[in-house]
Amino acid sequence: MSANLFIENGPAAIIAASLITYCFRFGGLLLADRLPRTGPLRMFLDALPGTILVSLVVPSAVHSGWQGVVGVVACLAVYMGTRRLLLTMFSGVLTVYLLRLVG
Repeated sequence: MSANLFIENGPAAIIAASLITYCFRFGGLLLADRLPRTGPLRMFLDALPGTILVSLVVPSAVHSGWQGVVGVVACLAVYMGTRRLLLTMFSGVLTVYLLRLVG
């Protein structure tokens, strides 16, 4: 019994996807010089990463129940106090773990 490990045109699809990915990355580098350095568009672009992070974290925390929400609050408290990312992540994970362990 032999299994065909390759999908027809699979390698071509992988190469095409990688070329498209690197074109987007290179295009971003080319456009970076043309973006405004001041003004409302600059403020919008500066706020975008935080907005994306919130849109990823909040639904996950709400889906995790009250333990997830308390874990996010713990993360915020630790980050505001220390500004250390690794300690912030550790405190959030530890908080959720302990809350789930207890009840």
